[in-house]
Amino acid sequence: MPLTSGVHLGPYEIFSLLGAGGMGEVYRGRDPRLGRDVAIKVLPSNASTDPGRLQRFEQEARAAAALNHPNILAVYDVGVHDGAPYIVSELLQGQTLRACLSDGPIPIRTALDYGAQIARGLAAAHERGIVHRDLKPDNVFVTWDGYVKILGFGLASLIEQEMTGPISSAANSSLRRTLGPVLGTLVYISPEQVRGDRVDLRTDVYALGVVLFEMATGRLPFGAPSPPEIVTNILERDPPSVTSLSPERPRDRRP
Repeated sequence: MPLTSGVHLGPYEIFSLLGAGGMGEVYRGRDPRLGRDVAIKVLPSNASTDPGRLQRFEQEARAAAALNHPNILAVYDVGVHDGAPYIVSELLQGQTLRACLSDGPIPIRTALDYGAQIARGLAAAHERGIVHRDLKPDNVFVTWDGYVKILGFGLASLIEQEMTGPISSAANSSLRRTLGPVLGTLVYISPEQVRGDRVDLRTDVYALGVVLFEMATGRLPFGAPSPPEIVTNILERDPPSVTSLSPERPRDRRP
């Protein structure tokens, strides 16, 4: 059940629900000690008994808190309330890049600006040994004044750790038949993630390329009717050239 206005999580007062998703609910709140409004992401207590979800939630907090960059969402605090972990971050005003793309491609000048800002944020994370692993328009936020913030480090991992992609090698053959559960969004994940190989910063570079393609064309480079076909496209085919698609260019605008 969503938290109601006036409830306190530690020192933070809840104002309203901003949104909800698979990794929890996000509220607008206030830190009375500093007199500032904040965003509070709460993992429901009944979901925190799932070790996998709890681990990813805690990983998001650790990864994001380790970063300090204008193109990455700033994390202020973490805590637990009645068994439910929460993350406190800066409150953003604007919309996701997904919302920006709802009407189709965006102007090339704007796409290059957003892409450069995303790249700078990723570079800062990579310098700290952190790979995002789930970059997509839903995890990119554009403020009303045109600043880009990368969200969603819940699938991030340290490059130095020995790890495999979200689709394990053992599960790869069955994925081609039924596409079992996948962490991350399939159309944005890299070939090494599909194969279950070890990932590194190039995984994020690949995802950024997909996002840039989508911003420029309003389409995905590897769209297909079914997940197995998307997997085949990612592993075996080259995307079409942006110029061959020749989208109608919209006028320059800010979200």
